[in-house]
Amino acid sequence: MSRFEKVLLQILRGKSDANILFQDLCHLLHSLGFEMRVKGSHHIFRKAGVEEKINLQKDGNKAKPYQVRQVRNVILKYKIGGE
Repeated sequence: MSRFEKVLLQILRGKSDANILFQDLCHLLHSLGFEMRVKGSHHIFRKAGVEEKINLQKDGNKAKPYQVRQVRNVILKYKIGGE
């Protein structure tokens, strides 16, 4: 199982939202086809066909738990990353 798959499963399970590394979440979104732009401390991700913007900020070296939940909701809503 690749690191990408492990991070995706960890996010989809929803049991450890506070333990997702910020860098892993950014790499996951990039791997799922999102484009990133950075404005200050905000990392904003967009993808064609997805209405929502995903706005991430670091909390130390981790992603903020509520933002991990937002990413999970977008992945599930648009069925992104499922084979």
